[in-house]
Amino acid sequence: MILKIARMGHPVLKTIAAPVEDPTAPEIEHLVSDMIETMEDATGAGLAAPQVHVPLRVVIFHVPRGRDVAESSEDEIGLTVLINPEIEPMGEEKEAGYEGCLSIPTMTGKVSRYSKIKYRGYGLDGELIEREATGFHARVVQHECDHLDGILYPQRMDDMGSFGYVEEMQKAASQD
Repeated sequence: MILKIARMGHPVLKTIAAPVEDPTAPEIEHLVSDMIETMEDATGAGLAAPQVHVPLRVVIFHVPRGRDVAESSEDEIGLTVLINPEIEPMGEEKEAGYEGCLSIPTMTGKVSRYSKIKYRGYGLDGELIEREATGFHARVVQHECDHLDGILYPQRMDDMGSFGYVEEMQKAASQD
């Protein structure tokens, strides 16, 4: 079932999500199934449970093949479900890049994120998932996990001058 996506300003997006007690619980599997359908319908790269009005520490994401090749030489990362995720930066280096969000439709802004991270969390089978990520992969994991702590990407922006409507930002970039 396609779920309603909470938009910036809704209280659920400002709260810290609760840990999931049992990643294998049927209600978590049902939630994830609905989140996948919702993300695909909205053509997003990721989705966090608070974005669909469920304050639990669950995120889903994928990295399409060829996405931001300049940022990352990684191949496609298939659909990943992370329950109770944790992120650890691997160094202090950050990269600035434009981000969008299903909770802030039609907007974009430049955000600095750690260039390389380690992350871990649990899958629907209860098994631990541990990976390293760079480029867009690292960016999408950090972005989705921010939702679990009540943070939207504009709160991470250093320069609000880079925040605007996608259509207007594209027009301005093409005129430069």
